[in-house]
Amino acid sequence: KNINSVSCSHVRELVGPSCFMMCVTMSFLVLDGQFYTNRLEFARLAADYKAVNLGQGFPDFSPPEFVQDAFCKAVSGGHQMHQYTRPFGHPPLVHILAKFFGRIVGREIDPLEDVLVTVGAYQALFCAFQALIEEGDEVIIVEPFFDCYQPMVKKAGGKPVYVPLRPVSVEGSAVPSSGDWVLSPEELASKFTPRTKAVVINTPNNPLGKTEELQVIADLCIKHDVLCISDEVYEWLTYDGNKHVKIAGLPGMWERTVTIGSAGKTFSATGWKVGWAIGSEQIIQRLKAMHQMSVFDCATAAQEAVARGFEREYELFGTPESYFQQLPAMLHQKREKLASCLGGAGLQPVMPEGGYFMIADTSDFMSTDDEPHDFRFVKWLIKEKGLATIPVSAFYSPEHRKDFDKYIRFCFIKEDSTLDAADDILRTFSQRQ
Repeated sequence: KNINSVSCSHVRELVGPSCFMMCVTMSFLVLDGQFYTNRLEFARLAADYKAVNLGQGFPDFSPPEFVQDAFCKAVSGGHQMHQYTRPFGHPPLVHILAKFFGRIVGREIDPLEDVLVTVGAYQALFCAFQALIEEGDEVIIVEPFFDCYQPMVKKAGGKPVYVPLRPVSVEGSAVPSSGDWVLSPEELASKFTPRTKAVVINTPNNPLGKTEELQVIADLCIKHDVLCISDEVYEWLTYDGNKHVKIAGLPGMWERTVTIGSAGKTFSATGWKVGWAIGSEQIIQRLKAMHQMSVFDCATAAQEAVARGFEREYELFGTPESYFQQLPAMLHQKREKLASCLGGAGLQPVMPEGGYFMIADTSDFMSTDDEPHDFRFVKWLIKEKGLATIPVSAFYSPEHRKDFDKYIRFCFIKEDSTLDAADDILRTFSQRQ
């Protein structure tokens, strides 16, 4: 925003030329709307008011000991761990990722050609949009969507086209579920045109927790010969018997899918910033070119630790000792706890099928105001009650935002003490705003 008021040469010297160029490129996205404004505004408010933070999506507890130990061993393991590794991914990491996910999708994945390691899933998304979307291409985005999709598509020269999941009434259902939010096959099909280049999905979905209706999407991608960018960072977090399915594993989808993953979400270590993109060589080689011309390489020791974590999980996969079994079991309890707290406060929770976010209906607290209701409600909640959340309409396009501004998002991957503190606030909740 204030790029002209700082010394660009000084910033370039501090962060390095490749990172600097990507930052300058991304800085212009602020001209497109509320991408940075929403995040920074609510993070600042939460900090200013020292609010109990159920807004930001990261754990307030440590990763499992086995990956912490692996990280400590890596940084003390000799000079190699402190120097550049292979730019497209540390060899031990790409090999175990290919082996691990090849077993899941039922095909052989080439570790050197079909896998790219990135600075978090965020950079994987950036590389995908920059490498695959050209000027005038249309990109269908299923709403609600992670808020970087829209500006990244625009920066690549593409045109976002939106299709929302819509809630439907389910007879006999006492508690609404993210499974009650459905994608209309007819509405989705109507959005495909000769200019459609890709469909972007997030499954399980942030902020809703919906596990997407993949076959409908896959059939249309194949019919119209378009790509699918599948953001699957919450892939291990599903509940109530729901199972995560990789769309790349469906017939006809491997050759047209980029699957995005995150070690930060997988091992509860968001600060490590290790992500990846997996797909066919023809697609991934284009992402590699973008990666090489932006950040070039990723932190060696963090990649080494993530590789060791996946090697452990490969051996323990499907057993009670697997972290991929233990984490969703723990979060299931936290999900139930948060839902109970919200219900007691007069906020109707929507139970997520996956992920670690829960949205709640604030209709009983609706008021008339020029500002979107959820934005106003969240600000009131932070300032007057000391509880930080996120407005759900921030995850929608301008054309659909008003239809969903009665919901707010809570994050439940928090210590029980944090959830208890939120519960104490919610117990004193009043309908007077």
